[in-house]
Formats: sequence, structure tokens, C-alpha cells
Amino acid sequence: MFDFGILFPAVLNGLTTGAVYALVALGLTLIYGVLHIINFAHGAALMMALYGVYFLKQGLGIDPYLALLPMVLVMFAAGYALQRGIVNRASHGKDENILLVTLGLSIVLENIALLAFKSDTRTIETPYTLATVAIGPAMVSVPKLVAFGGALVASAVLLWIVRATDLGRAIRAVAREKQGARLVGIDVDHVYAMSFGIGLACLGAAACFLLPAYYVNPQVGNGFVLVAFTIVVLGGMGSFAGALAGGLLIGVVESLGGLWFGESLGQIGIFLLFIAVLLFRPQGLFGARA
Repeated sequence: MFDFGILFPAVLNGLTTGAVYALVALGLTLIYGVLHIINFAHGAALMMALYGVYFLKQGLGIDPYLALLPMVLVMFAAGYALQRGIVNRASHGKDENILLVTLGLSIVLENIALLAFKSDTRTIETPYTLATVAIGPAMVSVPKLVAFGGALVASAVLLWIVRATDLGRAIRAVAREKQGARLVGIDVDHVYAMSFGIGLACLGAAACFLLPAYYVNPQVGNGFVLVAFTIVVLGGMGSFAGALAGGLLIGVVESLGGLWFGESLGQIGIFLLFIAVLLFRPQGLFGARA
């Protein structure tokens, strides 16, 4: 179990999975960092994005990687519209209402998917679905390798937007001091909606990277959002660096847990690590003390 020839492929597999986890968690982190709420509809939105990629492939023959740009744009528009049209109006400015609204959206989206697509698990086939490449002693799936690189690039683009653009400066201003940002002329409601849209755009990208080697059904988002919540808390609430590092760490821990305890108990290591962090560093790995 501790042989390099066994550990190296497990770690590599964990990193490829963890990069996609990190991308999902980055969207959740952005929404939390700006709106200061947990988006319970995040998993359901990922599920809808996966169905979008699936039907683009099955109905129009569009390769999942070529669907990246349209899916990102569609998910961004959906997120912007959801925040401005439903979440913002139904919350009446109360954070507890936003939590209930996003939870309700999650239930509605899952049941719409169940009604429209049934509970069947669906997959797609591409010429590279079963392709592998050798990296040292490990044979790595090509879709997972592409997902790793693509998720890191998408994460870098998100960090660039937040750090180096006017929108990013507005997002950081609203996240730090909403009333002060409003006083200097920033449209706070627009920034909220843009942040929500960008958070869901991350899910559009994640769906394109996932589906060549994964599956979709109406409940598929639940597992991802549970891991994403864990990553956000583990890395430090609102920390982009923490979400990225936490996603990679969680992927490796899950992979090694599956190696040592079996696939059915693979995720036990995630929650043991989560409990340890809460006990010894409750602000998260990259979070600041309150």
C-alpha cells in the first residue's frame, strides 16, 4: 500500500479529481465571499449544467470541450437572471431568506430534472473517453488529465478577473464593505448578480471537464456540493487560495482513502480531515481569525 508504484498513481488521480472539486468550490466561495450566504442550489445547478453538456453532445454532436464557451455563457446568464429575478426579490434583503430560497431552488431543479429526464444515469462516449497516457509508473485517463489542466486554467482566469479587472475591484469592494461601495457609486445589486453568475459559470466549465469521464442523473450534484462545502470551510470561508488548495488536498485524500479503505469508504478521510481542521484551525487553512 505504501509502494511508490501504487501511491504515485493514486496521488495523481486525486489531483485530477481535486482540480475539478476546486473549480466547483471556487464558484461557491465567490458567492459566499460577496453575498455572504451559502448557495444551497449550487449542486443542482451543476447537475443542470451536466445535462446541458449531455444534450449538446447527444442532440447536436458537440464535443464537451467545444461546449465549454456556450455552457459558461449560458450558466453565467442563468446565474445572473436567478439572482436578479428570484433570489434578490424573494429574499427581501434578509440572509436567512436567501438560504431558504436557494434551498427551494435546489429542490425545484432536482424535481424538474427527475420529471423531465427520469432517474436514469446517463453517460456519453467520445473517441478519448477510454484513452490513457503514461506518466511515470501511472496510467492517467486523458479526460481526467484534460480536466486537471482545464480546471486550473479556469481557476486562474477567475482569479485574474477578481484581482485585475474593474469588475473584480467592485466585487472585492462589495465583499469588504457593501455600504461603502454603494456610497462611491457601485451598483451593489449588479455586483451581487455578476458574482452569482460567475459562480454558476464555474459550474458550466466544470460540467464540460467532468462529463467525458463521468455521468449525470438528477441527484449527481448532491455529492459534489457536499464536498464543495467541505472545501470552502477547510480552505477558509471566502478564500480563493484556500478553495484551490483545499480542492486538490481533498482529491488526494479521497483517492488515498479509496486505496486504503476501499472505494465505498474512500470519502471517510475527507471528513476526518475536516473534523481535524475544525478542531485545530477553525478559521480554515487560509482563513484569517475573526
